[in-house]
Order: sequence, then C-alpha cells, then structure tokens
Amino acid sequence: MTPTTVEDEPDALVAALRVPVWNTLTRRADGIRRTLPPRPEAAEDRLGWLQSLTAEQARQAALLDHLEALCGHMAGRPAFGCAADDPMPEAVLQEAEGFNRQLTALIAAYRAARQGA
Repeated sequence: MTPTTVEDEPDALVAALRVPVWNTLTRRADGIRRTLPPRPEAAEDRLGWLQSLTAEQARQAALLDHLEALCGHMAGRPAFGCAADDPMPEAVLQEAEGFNRQLTALIAAYRAARQGA
C-alpha cells in the first residue's frame, strides 16, 4: 500500500463516494418517477403535463428534475450552479445524505478532507 497525502484523500473519497451516491440519487429519482403521471418526452407537451399536476406532484417533479441534473453532473454533463470541475458538488452530497448511515459517514469524511485540503 502506498502512503497517501492530504491532497490524495479527497480524490480517494470521491472514488469511494461515486457509486453509492449515484445509486442513492437514482433510487430517489426512480421512486419519485413512479409516483408521478408519465412525463411526456416532447418538450411542447410538458407544459400541459406540468399544469395537470397537483402542488405536491409539481414539487416532486421539480425535485426529480434536480436529481436528474445532479446525476447528469456526475456523468460529465455539468449541472447548472455546479462547477464543471467539481466531481462531487455540495448539492450532490446534500441530496445523497441521510439515506444510508455508512454513506452519510463517508460524505462527512469527504467534507472534512475537502476542507482540510
């Protein structure tokens, strides 16, 4: 095993976080998607779809869009408001936190390492 420096620690934690964070975000998005009426693929049909939703469904649809954008960011398509070179932005961490104790502990370790770097 090679010794690691403080600079290496956040990178190692990003690698350790990538899959469990991705899985958490996609599970959340899939769960929300199942509770909503089918969303039209065509952009011109989405306005009618959005107008047909209840207030709670609209809130869930907005969260779904947010989660999908964050997953896109992790896949290399930068999300609005996230730095393109940040592999694990705070918004991603916030949305993955609290659903799994081990993942939440890993997120806390990543934040501490990032602050220390």
